[in-house]
Amino acid sequence: AVGSALLLAVIFIYLVLASQFGSFLQPIAIMGSLPLALIGVMVGLLVGGSTLNMFSAIGFIMLMGLVVKNAILLVDNANQHVREGWNLYEALVEAGATRFRPIIMTTLAMIFGMTPLALNLHEGSGQNAPMAHAVIGGLISSTVLTLVVVPVLLTYIDAFGRLVRRFMPKSPEDGGES
Repeated sequence: AVGSALLLAVIFIYLVLASQFGSFLQPIAIMGSLPLALIGVMVGLLVGGSTLNMFSAIGFIMLMGLVVKNAILLVDNANQHVREGWNLYEALVEAGATRFRPIIMTTLAMIFGMTPLALNLHEGSGQNAPMAHAVIGGLISSTVLTLVVVPVLLTYIDAFGRLVRRFMPKSPEDGGES
């Protein structure tokens, strides 16, 4: 049941991103941050002394939206610069510098919000602590790695997209022959 929920979450995230960006390839770069979160989830559970259970799986599903949000901030800002005529490399460097502070601030807010739950300070919160351990670990790893990996993936995917476009027929709007 949890595996099905994870699969559906990934599919719906891709569909929403594909419609938002109007591209089938850019969401792949954005979703490249999801496995990076999984690394942090496992480390967070290990450090917190928790197990992989229903609550930690719910935390991972929640984390997927947060992680993708960070990548969306980065890629969307880079896309704006590319539309203004910047090359992709410069746009990604500027997007990283511009969006670094908002990404760090939202991540820290989520981490500090989950800290009381992770520390198991109140009676009865012990069963929910694995969710907080998973979210905190996943946020730390994905935030650090997303700022590096997503721009690299985006440059490779952009190069692949340009390669594929050379072999595709041109539409009449692009100045191609009919």
